Amino acid sequence: MKLHATTILTVRHQNRVAMGSDGQVTLGTSIMKADAVKIRRLASGSVLCGFAGGAADAFALLERFEAKLKDHPANVPRAATELAKEWRTDRALRRLEAMLTVADATCTLLLSGTGDVIQPTDGVVGIGSGGAYATAAARALVQHSQLDAAAIVRASLEIAAGIDIYTNENLLVEELECPP
Repeated sequence: MKLHATTILTVRHQNRVAMGSDGQVTLGTSIMKADAVKIRRLASGSVLCGFAGGAADAFALLERFEAKLKDHPANVPRAATELAKEWRTDRALRRLEAMLTVADATCTLLLSGTGDVIQPTDGVVGIGSGGAYATAAARALVQHSQLDAAAIVRASLEIAAGIDIYTNENLLVEELECPP
């Protein structure tokens, strides 16, 4: 049986960046936990990190990313690139099945197990089983509403929870202010 811990959405909008997650953890076809916390504040609260995929794998990557942030303080892209290089070349890390999304006041990044470090053009990125649904909803809301970043994340995750069976409505949203 595979453990799922999904959905994470990050939106950069109106000088704010918000990251949100649902709380559901599923083992096979059973909900094992409804209130998991899948977002962490790192670097004294200045960096948000969300994870999706196998829980143990995600925590292993989160710890490694936090170490890279300590090696490269205030440089999230460099820390992410260093983690991606290690993730791709280390035999044990290559087998990890998880994804991370990280954001600080200046950038939003997606980190994958294939060594990708992607900065979304529009500042919107979703990961996990409901990530595509949440991303589509967020892009529509950014273009066609006056909602702030946190409200867009919350509404988009609620939409994803109505579609994806691995996403619930027990939501956590964290937010950072960005320079204009």
